[in-house]
Amino acid sequence: MINVASDFSGVGAFDQALRRLNIKYRTIFACDMDNYARAIYTANYGEPLYYPFDVYDRKIPKKSVDIYMTSPPCQAFSLAGKRKGETDKRGLLFYNSHQFIIENKPRYFIFENVKGLLSDASGRTFQIWVDMLGGKSVNGNPVIFPREDAAPYHIYHKVLNAKHYGVPQNRERVFIIGIRDDVDNNFNWPKPYPLKKKLKDILEKDVDKKFYLSDKMLNGFLSHAERQIEKGNGFAFSPSCIDSPARSITTNSGSRNTDNYIKVKSATKKGYEKAYTGDSVNLSQPDSKTRRGRVGKNVAQTLDTSCNQVVIGAFRGRSTENLSDRTQGGHTQQILEINHNLTSNTITSVQKDNVEVSIIDTAHRNESLREYFHTSPSLLSRDYKDPKLLKHNSTIRKLTPRECFRLMDFPDTFDISKVSNTQAYKQAGNSIVVNVLCEILNKLNV
Repeated sequence: MINVASDFSGVGAFDQALRRLNIKYRTIFACDMDNYARAIYTANYGEPLYYPFDVYDRKIPKKSVDIYMTSPPCQAFSLAGKRKGETDKRGLLFYNSHQFIIENKPRYFIFENVKGLLSDASGRTFQIWVDMLGGKSVNGNPVIFPREDAAPYHIYHKVLNAKHYGVPQNRERVFIIGIRDDVDNNFNWPKPYPLKKKLKDILEKDVDKKFYLSDKMLNGFLSHAERQIEKGNGFAFSPSCIDSPARSITTNSGSRNTDNYIKVKSATKKGYEKAYTGDSVNLSQPDSKTRRGRVGKNVAQTLDTSCNQVVIGAFRGRSTENLSDRTQGGHTQQILEINHNLTSNTITSVQKDNVEVSIIDTAHRNESLREYFHTSPSLLSRDYKDPKLLKHNSTIRKLTPRECFRLMDFPDTFDISKVSNTQAYKQAGNSIVVNVLCEILNKLNV
């Protein structure tokens, strides 16, 4: 039986990982000030003997715990939180966790935060964290002159992506593992492995119509997209020779259809690149006049026309003049952006960051996802023979709360019924992917 403690405990991803690994544990305390997170936590694990609201008020036990898990609010370092870093009071909560480590001296500790932490203040914030946590060594390198207030730990830090550990979500998070100086220091990061689960595997079959976007909303987005295309903004995708007899060529990568391709606007001599079934399309910097090399040959199933895949999109508030501008208070327009890499976008506390997009071909109405077309200011298949296809046969819906929790690797037995859908979305986005924690725990000698 090991003793564990956690700050910013959320809905208990850490507990979920311990249970999945059949590790017998005792919760010395959990701490979270969000009443909705607490409702979900207690519904699934019961209320801990000590369950304080505020990390500044909770007592630090004198006896060292075996594992201390902490995930200080990431909004201060994320794009969603305007990346104010340590000028945001939430960014200062790290120091409270540091104080706990200094006083309690746990055998191990685990920090989790967003990748944006690495670049906050040009990297200075993260370096402070490393210097204050790793008084003995950092990533295997001995610390010769540690800070006076440094915790005497061997630490390892790395960015891990959930899609490399069995979960179809493109979620990059920084993890810092701390090992006390008197504990065997033989930690190795878990090795990534191929993703077998696809987005289709996490979707619910019967989804309430309340999760689907209304025709009025869809038409609003499409009208905005058409206006952007008319202004010459972004991409223009056009399927070519759809009805012509298919011809194939054989390459080192296998046979490829030479007729059914999509033209992707690019800064080449022809002004476009050809994307065939099985190719990937890079849509970053959509308004660039110099970007080329957007089509990757046979490196992803972006344009697969079979019915065993889905497309995930996200609604973003983008500046109408500069898509990369996220200045608060600026004039923005909600647009739909498509993710083409067979994983979900990062699950955040804002549900609009993920929607499921299905296109029904007029000739195959019973086969969803027959063709993939794109509906955003930068993506519009407006040259197709049926220009009204998008408006009449597109279905776009929110991911359900259950689907979001599946993308965080929580089982369907996990009870989220105690809170509203709005709060369930928020709690999923604020949590940690369970299997990533499992892979880390497997590398600790607990």
